Amino acid sequence: MPPSPATARRTNAPSDADAHRRDQYFFSLYRVFEAALLALMLFSPTGALIGEPRHALVGKATTVVYLAASGLLLYWAQRRRAPRTQVIVGTTIDIAAATLAIHSLPMAAPGIALLLMFNIGAAALIVPLRYGLGLGALASATMIAEFVWNALFDTDTGHPLAERVMFAVSYLSIAMLTYLLGRQMRESQELAARRGAEVADLAAINELIIRRMRTGVLLVDGDCHIRLANEAALLLLGEVEGERNLALAAPELARRLRKWLRDGEPDDSPLRFGSEQLEVLPRFARLLAQGDSTLVFLDDTSLVSRRAESMTLATLGRFSASLAHEIRNPLAAISYATQLLEESTEISAGDRRLLQIVHQQCLRTNGIVESVLGLARRERASAEHVDLVTFTRRFVEDYKQMLPPESGSVQVTGGPLPVPALADPRHLQQVLTVLLQNALTYGHLPGDPARVTLAVHAADGLPTIDVLDRGPGISAGAQVQLFRPFFTTSEHGTGLGLYIARELCRANEATLDYVPVPGGGSCFRVTLPGPNALLPA
Repeated sequence: MPPSPATARRTNAPSDADAHRRDQYFFSLYRVFEAALLALMLFSPTGALIGEPRHALVGKATTVVYLAASGLLLYWAQRRRAPRTQVIVGTTIDIAAATLAIHSLPMAAPGIALLLMFNIGAAALIVPLRYGLGLGALASATMIAEFVWNALFDTDTGHPLAERVMFAVSYLSIAMLTYLLGRQMRESQELAARRGAEVADLAAINELIIRRMRTGVLLVDGDCHIRLANEAALLLLGEVEGERNLALAAPELARRLRKWLRDGEPDDSPLRFGSEQLEVLPRFARLLAQGDSTLVFLDDTSLVSRRAESMTLATLGRFSASLAHEIRNPLAAISYATQLLEESTEISAGDRRLLQIVHQQCLRTNGIVESVLGLARRERASAEHVDLVTFTRRFVEDYKQMLPPESGSVQVTGGPLPVPALADPRHLQQVLTVLLQNALTYGHLPGDPARVTLAVHAADGLPTIDVLDRGPGISAGAQVQLFRPFFTTSEHGTGLGLYIARELCRANEATLDYVPVPGGGSCFRVTLPGPNALLPA
């Protein structure tokens, strides 16, 4: 089965690893900016604004090395390998470069220490807590160590010890705070992703429920434009799929909607729609209390009569099934007796030919009985999400195991991408069995083996299966009666196969059509509903 819409959204959503890699990339880009800023202070006239460096050579060497290391770390981040190691190594380099820069540029020490605070916080946001606190502790230790070095070897420390202690405490604090903030953000993101997946699942379920409703549903805005329509509504209104204006698609329904919006009084008289002039009773309801969108429900009043017809057909089906069972018993006895007589050595050649005819007619009658039983036992469709490519290939593989080599060849064509559809797998298998048997039996020229192709593709956005053969084709006169019950062009056929196949397709809201093939051959096309049920108007 193909993935549901909710699963597809979860699959396409960015993962935590991708988010970390993106954060790591921008962190590395910021490090390049820091190195460039440090180079600007040391190698340009603007450096005079921060005073003379204490150790110019150390500062310039540190800047050049830091700038090169920043470029390498940015390249490492783009490669997306060992992200945790890259962050730890990069932040350690930041601490070392900041310490040496503070030692070389004592007048810029507070600013450099503040820049380093951002690096510590960004690292703690990406790596686990123990690594973040370790980097904060390392930065604090280097700040204190640099002050002690100045106190021991330089007479002028530049800044008091309290300032370095405050920066040290700030590094540890910012590491803890950013880690907690990052954890809360990740938990919120995971919760939002779960809630989004649940909402997507509910939307898919609601969409499927509304699609399977026998009541037509329309969503009409304040300008009388159709925003959404399910298949039942499109079937009742007729050929209006490309018309968004309700006043043009169904003028009487639009007039009744405006009257209801104006007066608030419903009209219980039915309307007639479509080429079949079906009686439809419209009902209206506001989508939101303060909104201008309206839900239009279309109830088919002829449903009662159709239910009565269904009950009649069900009664006839049960009668046919019981009659077929009664026929099968004596038929089996006749067939068995015929086989015994054929084994006798006292039967003449003429009588043996008559026995063969009796046996063939028994088989033919049994085929008719099986078709009637299959029609009588037909159940309602239980639609599921099906990948037609996988389903068709599995079906052909199973069918080939029972196919004699001299019967012909069968192949499946389709693209590498799945073709999702909504159908009952049992019904779809029966339909393909009928079409494949007919193609193997009639779809070849005399003396040539049958070559049948099942082509799976999407036609006009709908999942489709074409069963193609290379036979003589079907005459124009026979095409009109192809799907009528008991119509057959073969003396051995029952005329029920294509009729049952089309009925099964209708039960799945699918279509079965014959498509002429230029140059010879035949094509029976099964067009199924797509997995996303609600069709925009």
